Amino acid sequence: MPTKILSVSHYAPENKLTNFDLEKIVETSDEWITERTGIKERRIAEPGIATSDLAKEASLRALKKAGVKPEEIDGIMVATATPDTFVVSTACTLQTKIGAKKAFAFDLWAACPGFIYGLKLAKGLINGENIRYILLVGAETLSRFLDWEDRTTCVLFGDGAGAFVIGNKSEEEGIIDVYLGADGSLKDLLIMPGGGSLKPCSYEIIEKRECYIKMKGREVFKNAVLKMQEAVDIILERNNIKPEQIDYFIPHQANIRIIEALRERLKMPKEKVYVNIDRYGNTSSASIPIALSEMDEKGLLKKGTLLLLAAFGAGFTWGSAIIRW
Repeated sequence: MPTKILSVSHYAPENKLTNFDLEKIVETSDEWITERTGIKERRIAEPGIATSDLAKEASLRALKKAGVKPEEIDGIMVATATPDTFVVSTACTLQTKIGAKKAFAFDLWAACPGFIYGLKLAKGLINGENIRYILLVGAETLSRFLDWEDRTTCVLFGDGAGAFVIGNKSEEEGIIDVYLGADGSLKDLLIMPGGGSLKPCSYEIIEKRECYIKMKGREVFKNAVLKMQEAVDIILERNNIKPEQIDYFIPHQANIRIIEALRERLKMPKEKVYVNIDRYGNTSSASIPIALSEMDEKGLLKKGTLLLLAAFGAGFTWGSAIIRW
């Protein structure tokens, strides 16, 4: 059964943290950050605001746009690496907050490509089950897990959420294809060492600052470009689509240098690549749906628009998708 994206929306905290604000917190500068990342500002959730709160706002907006009531939702999937709590999924908390009483709910933990992983699952569920609507959300509060003394990581990330309502109300296939990949041997390139079952929270772990995100920037950059290129090449080839046939390329918003390197390899003009990293930073699983929501608000997504998505992230995980709007 064809799967169609019925609506997209997003929500980001109002609180903005600019590069000039960061100059007062850590040894850095606006010039240093902008040159290396392309980021000018990012959104930071206020204390007491959880990932599910951001997800709630994005979800309710998406449901309203789709004309779908919360009680009509059959399933909720939340892609996140920053859940409200362990044990209980953020999706279950979201289910209660939006009143989707009939929906099954679970989280996807695939880091930045989590939303693309969710597209694959949504397509399979709707094709194989008696399901009408799925709410797919990418939501993160990465600011909670940043070491504000480490300028190599704290300048990169921001908070936000994006949501799709996906349904079977179409004769045309919206989610054309999704490709996924992973390589666990690269896990130490981008990781939060403490807080899990291997190194549970303790005074020692906190003193070692192992409950914060750690990253080996150069290695991440190299592998990110290679894996995203691989994901794009594979999905285009197996669908017999050439890069010039794509209307818009929406890459994961991690670093402007990575985006530019990939754009040049694909030989795509800048006007076909959507970039908003300057205003949000890296919002992990939320970055692609936030970008698509902005594009929708600007009127760039018209019926029949052909989209190429690609992302990479901790794990290492990566993926790509082709969508017909």
